[in-house]
Amino acid sequence: MADLEKMHKDAEDLERYLRLQTYPLAIKLLRSESDIPADAKRPKRDEGCQYNVCQAFALSRRNGHTVAMLKEDMYCFEPVVGYGMGEPPQEFLDGQNRYPGDVETPEAGRHYAEQFPRLKAGEYIGVLSAPLSKAAFEPHVVTIYCNSAQLVVLLMAREYKTGENLPTALSGHAACVYGMVPAINNGECQVAVPCRGDHITAMAGDDEMIFTIPMGRFDEFMRGMRTIVEGEGKLTRLPMIHEMKPGAVQPESYFKMAELMGMDIQKPSC
Repeated sequence: MADLEKMHKDAEDLERYLRLQTYPLAIKLLRSESDIPADAKRPKRDEGCQYNVCQAFALSRRNGHTVAMLKEDMYCFEPVVGYGMGEPPQEFLDGQNRYPGDVETPEAGRHYAEQFPRLKAGEYIGVLSAPLSKAAFEPHVVTIYCNSAQLVVLLMAREYKTGENLPTALSGHAACVYGMVPAINNGECQVAVPCRGDHITAMAGDDEMIFTIPMGRFDEFMRGMRTIVEGEGKLTRLPMIHEMKPGAVQPESYFKMAELMGMDIQKPSC
């Protein structure tokens, strides 16, 4: 079981380091209704309506709500398929939800379906979201809506331990799936782009991206984050320094590498 007090403190640090506009999200896949906190909102039960999952995430990240979404609460079918809450129909596998509206050929529609990230069907019945800073449960992933400058810092924190870059699969569709399912399947961080539904129905900003951290990597990630922000990585602080002049600020290692490559870089004298 996660140390919730530590998790809440980590969330506060993330908000402070990154100057986030919305709360980092704790997201958990539900195996049974007993996993749902008593104070969680249930759209169908409480409001007699259904939401897109991106709207539930928006209620959590913008308004601070804990929201549980079962199949009965879902207005969009793609997370039902992606989260393994139901078997995809053959028509989906044949590409019919993308062809002819979004892709040129039935084959292209099938390619989309083949590459669509999915969890094993039958393991989960729903999804739970809450602000990381107050979640009363251990999440599967932590998801952050960020701008490009914040994404730079997030990627640097992830790279701190191994130095490895982040392979990622991007799509213009199903951000609630692409932003989370690969992170669970692969145990690796994931970057995604808010999709049309996220923009249109859940108010995702034009400058926002999605960054997800599997909970199994979260402590390692936070060590990297604290080191690059509170240690010697002064250039990673936000807001970032803006310079449009010769001789801009560079880490000392850049000058060393340039010298080894025979580059004659002249440091500014003032």
